[in-house]
Amino acid sequence: MKKALKAIRLSIVPALLLALMFTAPITNTKPAAAVAQGLPSVIRIGYFANITHAPALIAAQQNLWQQALPGVTIEPFIFSSGSAAVEALKGGALDVSYIGPNPAIAGYNTTDGTLLRIVSGATSGGAQFITNKSIQTVDDLGGKNFASPGLGGTQDVALKFFLHERGLTPNVDVTVTPTENATTLQLFQQGQIDGAWAPEPWASRLVLEGNGKVFVDEADLWSNKSFATTNLVATTAFLTRYPAAVKAIVATNLQAIDLIKNDPVLAKTLVQAEILKQSGKQLSDAVIERAWLNLQFTADPLATSLATNAKQAEAVGLLKLGAGGLKSIFDLRILNELLQSKNLPLVSAASNGKQ
Repeated sequence: MKKALKAIRLSIVPALLLALMFTAPITNTKPAAAVAQGLPSVIRIGYFANITHAPALIAAQQNLWQQALPGVTIEPFIFSSGSAAVEALKGGALDVSYIGPNPAIAGYNTTDGTLLRIVSGATSGGAQFITNKSIQTVDDLGGKNFASPGLGGTQDVALKFFLHERGLTPNVDVTVTPTENATTLQLFQQGQIDGAWAPEPWASRLVLEGNGKVFVDEADLWSNKSFATTNLVATTAFLTRYPAAVKAIVATNLQAIDLIKNDPVLAKTLVQAEILKQSGKQLSDAVIERAWLNLQFTADPLATSLATNAKQAEAVGLLKLGAGGLKSIFDLRILNELLQSKNLPLVSAASNGKQ
Protein backbone atom coordinates (compact mmCIF):
# COMPACT_ATOMS: atom_id res chain seq x y z
CA MET A 1 0.00 0.00 0.00
CA LYS A 2 2.80 2.46 0.92
CA LYS A 3 4.56 1.75 -2.39
CA ALA A 4 1.33 2.43 -4.30
CA LEU A 5 0.76 5.72 -2.50
CA LYS A 6 4.40 6.73 -3.01
CA ALA A 7 4.04 6.05 -6.73
CA ILE A 8 0.98 8.26 -6.86
CA ARG A 9 2.83 11.10 -5.13
CA LEU A 10 5.79 10.79 -7.50
CA SER A 11 3.42 10.90 -10.47
CA ILE A 12 2.24 14.40 -9.58
CA VAL A 13 4.63 16.31 -11.84
CA PRO A 14 4.42 19.96 -12.93
CA ALA A 15 0.89 20.74 -13.98
CA LEU A 16 1.47 21.64 -17.58
CA LEU A 17 3.44 18.45 -18.23
CA LEU A 18 0.84 15.98 -16.98
CA ALA A 19 -2.55 17.41 -16.12
CA LEU A 20 -3.05 19.57 -19.20
CA MET A 21 -4.55 18.12 -22.36
CA PHE A 22 -4.96 20.42 -25.36
CA THR A 23 -8.06 20.30 -27.50
CA ALA A 24 -7.72 21.49 -31.09
CA PRO A 25 -8.68 25.17 -31.43
CA ILE A 26 -11.81 26.26 -33.22
CA THR A 27 -10.61 27.94 -36.40
CA ASN A 28 -10.32 31.71 -36.42
CA THR A 29 -11.85 32.97 -39.66
CA LYS A 30 -11.75 36.76 -39.22
CA PRO A 31 -8.96 37.73 -36.81
CA ALA A 32 -8.71 41.30 -38.08
CA ALA A 33 -12.41 41.92 -37.43
CA ALA A 34 -12.12 40.59 -33.89
CA VAL A 35 -9.14 42.80 -33.10
CA ALA A 36 -10.98 45.80 -34.55
CA GLN A 37 -13.81 45.16 -32.07
CA GLY A 38 -11.42 45.23 -29.13
CA LEU A 39 -11.31 41.45 -28.84
CA PRO A 40 -8.23 39.23 -28.71
CA SER A 41 -7.43 37.04 -31.68
CA VAL A 42 -7.17 33.97 -29.38
CA ILE A 43 -8.84 33.06 -26.06
CA ARG A 44 -7.61 30.09 -23.99
CA ILE A 45 -10.40 28.56 -21.84
CA GLY A 46 -9.88 25.86 -19.22
CA TYR A 47 -12.37 23.36 -17.78
CA PHE A 48 -12.66 19.78 -16.50
CA ALA A 49 -14.38 16.87 -18.26
CA ASN A 50 -16.55 16.53 -15.12
CA ILE A 51 -20.26 17.03 -14.48
CA THR A 52 -19.35 19.75 -11.97
CA HIS A 53 -18.22 21.76 -15.01
CA ALA A 54 -21.44 21.12 -16.94
CA PRO A 55 -21.93 24.74 -18.11
CA ALA A 56 -18.50 24.62 -19.77
CA LEU A 57 -19.16 21.19 -21.29
CA ILE A 58 -22.42 22.46 -22.77
CA ALA A 59 -20.77 25.64 -24.08
CA ALA A 60 -18.10 23.52 -25.76
CA GLN A 61 -20.59 21.05 -27.27
CA GLN A 62 -22.92 23.74 -28.59
CA ASN A 63 -20.08 25.95 -29.83
CA LEU A 64 -21.41 28.81 -27.70
CA TRP A 65 -18.04 30.49 -27.21
CA GLN A 66 -17.41 30.73 -30.93
CA GLN A 67 -20.94 31.95 -31.63
CA ALA A 68 -20.51 34.70 -29.03
CA LEU A 69 -17.04 35.63 -30.27
CA PRO A 70 -17.00 35.35 -34.07
CA GLY A 71 -13.56 35.84 -35.52
CA VAL A 72 -11.82 34.79 -32.30
CA THR A 73 -9.94 31.50 -32.09
CA ILE A 74 -11.10 29.55 -29.03
CA GLU A 75 -8.47 27.24 -27.59
CA PRO A 76 -10.00 24.89 -24.97
CA PHE A 77 -7.77 23.15 -22.44
CA ILE A 78 -8.88 20.18 -20.33
CA PHE A 79 -7.55 19.81 -16.78
CA SER A 80 -7.89 17.14 -14.12
CA SER A 81 -7.22 19.41 -11.14
CA GLY A 82 -7.77 23.01 -10.11
CA SER A 83 -4.15 23.42 -9.07
CA ALA A 84 -3.08 22.53 -12.62
CA ALA A 85 -5.43 25.16 -14.05
CA VAL A 86 -4.07 27.78 -11.64
CA GLU A 87 -0.50 27.00 -12.71
CA ALA A 88 -1.60 27.49 -16.32
CA LEU A 89 -3.17 30.84 -15.40
CA LYS A 90 0.04 31.86 -13.65
CA GLY A 91 2.13 30.78 -16.62
CA GLY A 92 0.08 32.79 -19.10
CA ALA A 93 -1.26 29.65 -20.81
CA LEU A 94 -4.91 30.40 -19.92
CA ASP A 95 -7.09 33.50 -20.00
CA VAL A 96 -10.30 32.14 -18.47
CA SER A 97 -11.06 28.95 -16.56
CA TYR A 98 -13.72 27.05 -14.65
CA ILE A 99 -12.16 26.03 -11.31
CA GLY A 100 -13.14 25.23 -7.74
CA PRO A 101 -13.08 27.78 -4.92
CA ASN A 102 -9.94 26.65 -3.12
CA PRO A 103 -7.67 26.67 -6.20
CA ALA A 104 -9.06 30.12 -7.04
CA ILE A 105 -8.30 31.28 -3.49
CA ALA A 106 -4.78 29.84 -3.69
CA GLY A 107 -4.10 31.47 -7.05
CA TYR A 108 -5.32 34.80 -5.77
CA ASN A 109 -3.50 34.58 -2.44
CA THR A 110 -0.11 33.40 -3.74
CA THR A 111 0.04 36.32 -6.18
CA ASP A 112 -0.99 38.99 -3.63
CA GLY A 113 -4.38 39.29 -5.30
CA THR A 114 -3.03 40.05 -8.77
CA LEU A 115 -3.64 36.84 -10.73
CA LEU A 116 -7.39 36.40 -11.13
CA ARG A 117 -10.94 37.50 -10.43
CA ILE A 118 -14.04 35.35 -10.00
CA VAL A 119 -16.49 36.72 -12.56
CA SER A 120 -19.37 34.26 -12.16
CA GLY A 121 -20.58 31.17 -10.42
CA ALA A 122 -21.29 27.92 -12.26
CA THR A 123 -22.01 24.97 -9.97
CA SER A 124 -22.99 24.27 -6.38
CA GLY A 125 -22.91 20.97 -4.48
CA GLY A 126 -21.94 17.56 -5.77
CA ALA A 127 -19.24 16.36 -3.35
CA GLN A 128 -19.38 13.39 -0.99
CA PHE A 129 -17.09 11.43 1.31
CA ILE A 130 -17.40 7.84 0.08
CA THR A 131 -15.94 4.99 2.11
CA ASN A 132 -15.99 1.23 2.13
CA LYS A 133 -18.90 -0.26 4.01
CA SER A 134 -16.81 -1.42 6.97
CA ILE A 135 -16.46 2.19 8.12
CA GLN A 136 -19.49 2.97 10.25
CA THR A 137 -18.48 5.80 12.59
CA VAL A 138 -15.81 8.48 12.98
CA ASP A 139 -13.99 6.13 15.33
CA ASP A 140 -13.41 3.83 12.36
CA LEU A 141 -11.49 6.47 10.37
CA GLY A 142 -8.22 6.28 12.31
CA GLY A 143 -5.40 4.54 10.48
CA LYS A 144 -7.29 4.49 7.19
CA ASN A 145 -6.16 5.72 3.75
CA PHE A 146 -8.28 8.18 1.80
CA ALA A 147 -7.87 10.07 -1.45
CA SER A 148 -8.66 13.60 -2.56
CA PRO A 149 -8.46 14.93 -6.14
CA GLY A 150 -5.49 17.25 -5.55
CA LEU A 151 -3.41 18.83 -2.80
CA GLY A 152 -5.05 22.07 -1.65
CA GLY A 153 -8.06 21.51 -3.88
CA THR A 154 -11.62 22.06 -2.69
CA GLN A 155 -12.31 18.42 -1.78
CA ASP A 156 -8.84 18.03 -0.25
CA VAL A 157 -9.55 20.93 2.10
CA ALA A 158 -13.05 19.62 2.88
CA LEU A 159 -11.73 16.16 3.84
CA LYS A 160 -8.85 17.47 5.94
CA PHE A 161 -11.06 19.99 7.73
CA PHE A 162 -13.66 17.30 8.45
CA LEU A 163 -10.96 15.12 10.03
CA HIS A 164 -9.43 18.08 11.88
CA GLU A 165 -12.78 19.02 13.41
CA ARG A 166 -13.12 15.49 14.75
CA GLY A 167 -9.71 15.37 16.39
CA LEU A 168 -7.93 13.47 13.62
CA THR A 169 -4.74 14.94 12.17
CA PRO A 170 -4.44 14.37 8.41
CA ASN A 171 -1.37 12.32 7.47
CA VAL A 172 -0.75 11.53 11.13
CA ASP A 173 -3.89 9.75 12.30
CA VAL A 174 -5.36 9.34 8.82
CA THR A 175 -3.56 9.20 5.47
CA VAL A 176 -4.84 11.60 2.79
CA THR A 177 -3.24 11.18 -0.63
CA PRO A 178 -3.82 13.52 -3.61
CA THR A 179 -4.91 11.18 -6.39
CA GLU A 180 -6.37 11.69 -9.86
CA ASN A 181 -10.07 10.76 -9.79
CA ALA A 182 -9.88 7.86 -12.24
CA THR A 183 -7.00 6.35 -10.28
CA THR A 184 -8.98 6.81 -7.05
CA LEU A 185 -11.80 4.69 -8.44
CA GLN A 186 -9.38 1.94 -9.49
CA LEU A 187 -7.62 1.90 -6.10
CA PHE A 188 -10.95 1.83 -4.28
CA GLN A 189 -12.21 -1.06 -6.40
CA GLN A 190 -8.96 -2.93 -5.65
CA GLY A 191 -9.27 -2.29 -1.91
CA GLN A 192 -6.02 -0.28 -1.80
CA ILE A 193 -7.69 2.79 -0.32
CA ASP A 194 -10.59 3.08 2.09
CA GLY A 195 -12.45 5.89 0.35
CA ALA A 196 -12.29 9.43 -0.99
CA TRP A 197 -13.85 12.87 -0.75
CA ALA A 198 -14.84 13.19 -4.37
CA PRO A 199 -16.76 15.49 -6.72
CA GLU A 200 -19.37 14.25 -9.14
CA PRO A 201 -19.50 12.08 -11.15
CA TRP A 202 -16.74 10.34 -9.20
CA ALA A 203 -18.69 10.18 -5.95
CA SER A 204 -21.48 8.38 -7.79
CA ARG A 205 -19.01 6.08 -9.53
CA LEU A 206 -17.42 5.15 -6.19
CA VAL A 207 -20.89 4.18 -4.93
CA LEU A 208 -22.26 2.48 -8.04
CA GLU A 209 -19.09 0.97 -9.50
CA GLY A 210 -16.98 0.66 -6.37
CA ASN A 211 -19.68 -0.58 -3.97
CA GLY A 212 -18.95 2.30 -1.62
CA LYS A 213 -21.23 4.06 0.86
CA VAL A 214 -21.89 7.74 1.50
CA PHE A 215 -20.20 8.45 4.82
CA VAL A 216 -20.77 12.21 4.47
CA ASP A 217 -22.76 14.19 1.94
CA GLU A 218 -20.98 17.55 2.01
CA ALA A 219 -24.29 19.36 1.47
CA ASP A 220 -25.29 18.26 4.97
CA LEU A 221 -22.37 20.22 6.43
CA TRP A 222 -23.66 23.54 5.08
CA SER A 223 -26.54 25.35 6.77
CA ASN A 224 -28.49 25.83 3.53
CA LYS A 225 -26.99 22.79 1.75
CA SER A 226 -25.51 25.19 -0.81
CA PHE A 227 -21.79 25.65 -1.40
CA ALA A 228 -19.64 26.69 -4.34
CA THR A 229 -18.10 23.85 -6.31
CA THR A 230 -17.13 25.54 -9.57
CA ASN A 231 -16.69 29.21 -10.43
CA LEU A 232 -15.65 31.02 -13.58
CA VAL A 233 -12.45 33.06 -13.30
CA ALA A 234 -10.52 35.35 -15.62
CA THR A 235 -6.98 36.57 -15.23
CA THR A 236 -6.94 40.15 -14.02
CA ALA A 237 -4.84 41.17 -17.01
CA PHE A 238 -7.29 39.62 -19.49
CA LEU A 239 -10.32 41.09 -17.74
CA THR A 240 -8.76 44.56 -17.74
CA ARG A 241 -7.69 44.43 -21.38
CA TYR A 242 -10.65 42.54 -22.88
CA PRO A 243 -13.82 43.15 -20.83
CA ALA A 244 -16.00 42.59 -23.91
CA ALA A 245 -14.55 39.11 -24.34
CA VAL A 246 -15.16 38.29 -20.68
CA LYS A 247 -18.71 39.58 -21.01
CA ALA A 248 -19.32 37.23 -23.94
CA ILE A 249 -17.98 34.25 -21.99
CA VAL A 250 -20.04 35.10 -18.89
CA ALA A 251 -23.08 35.40 -21.18
CA THR A 252 -22.45 31.90 -22.58
CA ASN A 253 -22.18 30.60 -19.01
CA LEU A 254 -25.63 32.07 -18.28
CA GLN A 255 -26.94 30.59 -21.52
CA ALA A 256 -25.68 27.12 -20.57
CA ILE A 257 -27.18 27.39 -17.06
CA ASP A 258 -30.51 28.40 -18.59
CA LEU A 259 -30.41 25.35 -20.86
CA ILE A 260 -29.73 23.09 -17.87
CA LYS A 261 -32.76 24.52 -16.05
CA ASN A 262 -35.10 24.50 -19.03
CA ASP A 263 -34.09 21.25 -20.74
CA PRO A 264 -32.22 18.93 -18.36
CA VAL A 265 -32.57 15.97 -20.72
CA LEU A 266 -30.75 17.81 -23.51
CA ALA A 267 -28.26 19.19 -20.99
CA LYS A 268 -27.31 15.72 -19.80
CA THR A 269 -27.00 14.52 -23.41
CA LEU A 270 -24.61 17.37 -24.23
CA VAL A 271 -22.57 16.79 -21.07
CA GLN A 272 -22.28 13.09 -21.89
CA ALA A 273 -21.17 13.91 -25.43
CA GLU A 274 -18.41 16.27 -24.25
CA ILE A 275 -17.19 13.83 -21.59
CA LEU A 276 -17.04 11.12 -24.28
CA LYS A 277 -15.17 13.47 -26.60
CA GLN A 278 -12.58 14.41 -24.02
CA SER A 279 -12.14 11.12 -22.14
CA GLY A 280 -13.12 8.52 -24.71
CA LYS A 281 -15.66 7.06 -22.27
CA GLN A 282 -19.30 7.76 -21.52
CA LEU A 283 -20.85 7.66 -18.07
CA SER A 284 -23.54 5.10 -17.37
CA ASP A 285 -27.10 6.39 -17.20
CA ALA A 286 -27.24 5.41 -13.52
CA VAL A 287 -24.11 7.46 -12.71
CA ILE A 288 -25.18 10.61 -14.49
CA GLU A 289 -28.71 10.47 -13.04
CA ARG A 290 -27.42 10.03 -9.48
CA ALA A 291 -24.78 12.72 -9.91
CA TRP A 292 -27.19 15.22 -11.46
CA LEU A 293 -29.46 15.05 -8.43
CA ASN A 294 -26.58 16.20 -6.21
CA LEU A 295 -25.80 19.33 -8.23
CA GLN A 296 -27.24 22.80 -8.67
CA PHE A 297 -26.16 25.13 -11.45
CA THR A 298 -26.05 28.80 -10.60
CA ALA A 299 -24.39 32.03 -11.70
CA ASP A 300 -24.13 33.09 -8.06
CA PRO A 301 -20.54 32.39 -6.94
CA LEU A 302 -21.81 31.85 -3.37
CA ALA A 303 -19.32 34.24 -1.82
CA THR A 304 -20.01 33.33 1.78
CA SER A 305 -19.20 29.68 1.16
CA LEU A 306 -15.93 30.71 -0.51
CA ALA A 307 -14.97 32.66 2.61
CA THR A 308 -15.67 29.52 4.64
CA ASN A 309 -13.48 27.49 2.26
CA ALA A 310 -10.63 29.90 2.99
CA LYS A 311 -11.08 29.61 6.76
CA GLN A 312 -11.08 25.82 6.54
CA ALA A 313 -7.90 25.82 4.44
CA GLU A 314 -6.23 28.05 7.03
CA ALA A 315 -7.36 25.75 9.86
CA VAL A 316 -5.61 22.75 8.31
CA GLY A 317 -2.44 24.63 7.37
CA LEU A 318 -3.02 24.76 3.62
CA LEU A 319 -3.45 28.53 3.39
CA LYS A 320 -2.25 31.69 5.06
CA LEU A 321 -4.22 34.65 3.78
CA GLY A 322 -2.42 37.90 3.14
CA ALA A 323 -3.31 41.14 4.88
CA GLY A 324 -5.93 41.99 2.28
CA GLY A 325 -7.77 38.70 2.67
CA LEU A 326 -10.11 38.01 -0.26
CA LYS A 327 -11.57 41.49 -0.55
CA SER A 328 -10.91 41.86 -4.30
CA ILE A 329 -11.25 38.26 -5.48
CA PHE A 330 -14.72 38.92 -6.95
CA ASP A 331 -15.50 41.17 -9.88
CA LEU A 332 -19.20 40.67 -10.55
CA ARG A 333 -19.89 43.86 -12.49
CA ILE A 334 -20.22 42.12 -15.84
CA LEU A 335 -22.36 39.33 -14.41
CA ASN A 336 -24.72 41.78 -12.73
CA GLU A 337 -24.98 43.86 -15.87
CA LEU A 338 -26.12 40.77 -17.75
CA LEU A 339 -28.49 39.70 -14.97
CA GLN A 340 -30.02 43.17 -14.88
CA SER A 341 -30.59 43.07 -18.63
CA LYS A 342 -32.59 39.86 -18.08
CA ASN A 343 -34.51 41.35 -15.12
CA LEU A 344 -32.95 38.75 -12.82
CA PRO A 345 -31.81 39.34 -9.22
CA LEU A 346 -28.29 40.65 -8.88
CA VAL A 347 -25.61 38.81 -6.91
CA SER A 348 -23.18 40.18 -4.38
CA ALA A 349 -19.69 39.35 -3.26
CA ALA A 350 -21.19 39.13 0.22
CA SER A 351 -24.24 37.02 -0.71
CA ASN A 352 -24.87 33.34 -0.35
CA GLY A 353 -28.20 33.06 -2.09
CA LYS A 354 -29.10 31.19 -5.23
CA GLN A 355 -29.54 32.57 -8.72
